[in-house]
Amino acid sequence: MKKKIIDFYKKISLIRIVENEISSRYNEGKMRCPVHLSIGQEASAVGICENLNISDRVYSTHRCHAHYIAKGGNINKMIAEIYGKKTGCCQGRGGSMHLFDESAGVVASVPIVSSSIPLAAGDALAIKLKNKKNIAVAFFGDGSIEEGIFYETLNFAILKKLPLLFVCENNQYSIMTHINERQPKNFIKKFDKLYDIDTYYCDGNKIDKVFNASKQAIKKIKNGGGPGMIVLDTYRFKEHCGPGDDLKLGYRSLKEFNYWKNKDPLNYCKKIITKNFINYKDLISKIDSENTKICNQAFKFAEKSPFPNKKDISLNVYCD
Repeated sequence: MKKKIIDFYKKISLIRIVENEISSRYNEGKMRCPVHLSIGQEASAVGICENLNISDRVYSTHRCHAHYIAKGGNINKMIAEIYGKKTGCCQGRGGSMHLFDESAGVVASVPIVSSSIPLAAGDALAIKLKNKKNIAVAFFGDGSIEEGIFYETLNFAILKKLPLLFVCENNQYSIMTHINERQPKNFIKKFDKLYDIDTYYCDGNKIDKVFNASKQAIKKIKNGGGPGMIVLDTYRFKEHCGPGDDLKLGYRSLKEFNYWKNKDPLNYCKKIITKNFINYKDLISKIDSENTKICNQAFKFAEKSPFPNKKDISLNVYCD
């Protein structure tokens, strides 16, 4: 774990630096799409993806930057996509909410709530029918648990013993409504009792806890144990959609916000490094510096890249 914590920090730091840069540049008006930032939720993405291989396949949501980066997606292509450029991972046609990189195993990011969950199940069914050893992973938020398709997919996955990992990132809010106003008390904590599916619950801001829980879940799924579920408690520091802060709106209190700020996954990771490495300051500084270079290069790449050509507008459009 001592060596692994450095790998964790590299990814969490990279996600934080890239998303902070998106936040600071967004009002320049060059990013032609909405952005849903994952700042504060990085440990859940990294903790899960550090246990996955390239051949394992990830499905994400509108808040997909962290999943894309954690799974090894190309940073240049991601920023170019957000800028709507031809060099983007979807050739500038998808934007922030539609990140895709087949070479990294990021199969789809879909903004409609819950809609990526059945896609992941379909992929898991194909994996099983072809007797492959990889798995599919569906990331979704706590709001997805209020959609019927979640239960239909859960039922199908359990019956067919699909190699599918359900990952619920419970960031407490569906846009601006707290989970306590939307679901029965602690409902999200009862899946192991309500359904015949192995379910792991842990603090989603503690990278070591997420890594260890997902390691167990993924190992069992890959050994033919059928689907698993992980519920991770976490919190977004930025507004639901956009680059800014939203405390002025009053739907969440400063006390609650500060509680979660004190649980910042980046700082938690730093504390582990501080305890385990004598030269921790130099180590952290070097990683942050390298990640800043990667980030800056990606924005330069996006700025210099061309927009898609109008004559290609019908390319990659499919119909029967």
